[in-house]
Amino acid sequence: MNIVVCLKQTFDTEAKISLNSSGKIDDANVTRCINPYDEYAVEEGLKLKEKFGGEVIIVSVGEEKAQESIRTALAMGADKAVIVQDPALNKVDEWVVAEVLAKAVGQIPYDIILAGRIAVDDQSAQVAVRVAEALNIPSVSSILALEVGENSAVATREIDGGTETIEVPLPAVFTAQKGLNEPRYPNMMGIMKAKKKELNVLTLSDLGITEIPERKTSEPVFSLPGSRKAGVKIQGEPADSVRELVRLLTEEAKVV
Repeated sequence: MNIVVCLKQTFDTEAKISLNSSGKIDDANVTRCINPYDEYAVEEGLKLKEKFGGEVIIVSVGEEKAQESIRTALAMGADKAVIVQDPALNKVDEWVVAEVLAKAVGQIPYDIILAGRIAVDDQSAQVAVRVAEALNIPSVSSILALEVGENSAVATREIDGGTETIEVPLPAVFTAQKGLNEPRYPNMMGIMKAKKKELNVLTLSDLGITEIPERKTSEPVFSLPGSRKAGVKIQGEPADSVRELVRLLTEEAKVV
């Protein structure tokens, strides 16, 4: 069985984030790691490999530093990896990333594609299902259990107020939710082996992409909240104080 895991490198959830003068996140000194939900996807891929045999292949789109997180997945037990690196991909949105991922995955024989249900940095939850759409295969999001058969799979996924069980033909895309499994930690032997495992670096031209698709969303600009002002103490007779309070709430605070 050929299992592809789409992986993203994200900020460590405990990292301190700062903004630059352009209102963008300054990631120069931010610790990075595998997107936590993608760790569940890697673990599920490894469990399927242990049960059915085959390979677990990591596929990613990112900068060179993303290779560190890919090596971690290889140390967990994945067999090989592909990363698409290209300067044209530095400022693209989820739609473009999904199109590029689908091109990369399309060059690999696959039976199942796994990914995290959401990335903790942008919270979009779009890429994996867009990959499924681009490859014209079914997808099931936020799965808590997965039973794979010869030509189909049964997934239990989280929905509002409960769970839902869905059977889909293979190949298919599944996105992992917390509770699906408990990701393993790389051991020393795995870390040493990961250094020698294949990590294929591709560019857009390697995928036959001569022109990057135009992004469909705009990149947000962030700003920190202003410093908190000191409180105002209203003095005087009750009737006058109430009138002044209403004026302040209406004209200055603008909450009424």
